[in-house]
Amino acid sequence: MFYQVLKYVVLGPLLRAVFRPRVEGLEHIPEEGAAIIAGNHLSFADHFVMPAIVPRRVTFLAKAEYFTGPGLKGRLTAAFFRGIGQIPVDRSGGKASRSAIRSGVSVLRRGRLLGIYPEGTRSHDGRLYKGRTGVAAMALEAGAPVVPCAVIGTFEAQPAGRRLPRAMRVTIRFGEPMDFSRYANMTSEHAALRAVTDEIMYEIMKLSGQEYVDMYAADAKAAQQQTGKQ
Repeated sequence: MFYQVLKYVVLGPLLRAVFRPRVEGLEHIPEEGAAIIAGNHLSFADHFVMPAIVPRRVTFLAKAEYFTGPGLKGRLTAAFFRGIGQIPVDRSGGKASRSAIRSGVSVLRRGRLLGIYPEGTRSHDGRLYKGRTGVAAMALEAGAPVVPCAVIGTFEAQPAGRRLPRAMRVTIRFGEPMDFSRYANMTSEHAALRAVTDEIMYEIMKLSGQEYVDMYAADAKAAQQQTGKQ
């Protein structure tokens, strides 16, 4: 109920007024059944803009930090993200990554839409970075199609560090569903997971028009911070 009220009464109308979203390819979202919506990640606003225009409910894997903040603000933030059905994900790697994949597959096996950002974190400079293979593992394990998605304009509207977004028009573009059933028996093969992930990122790049960087966003961000300290 909280999700429905937020989407159709509170945030939905507000986001439409602020961003005036131009939507392309919405017909590629399946009307029923499981699917992954894999998109670029440019802004905190991405969590809300895309789900606001998709008719079906979208469950996102959200970073665990949104659920573990201190004090009253932390508790309110955690309650908000739980209320809209988001799932906390530990991004430390190893066993935590496997747990995140299980959570995503569980959503898909219930026939729902799962939203994920393969880059793993927001782009710090507006470019598109190498995707993590978790999206491929989920798609292959659940046998779900992947709908590539590009949100254009949110980086300018609300870059990292800006608390409130600027009022400006954004574009949300969906591509045709991608079928990876040919890899169905290769869920444990890294080469197959890498190939699927790269194919997804290529489609996102075509939809978004972003420059692609063949390294992980977190590594690029860390390298930039290190350079700044020298």
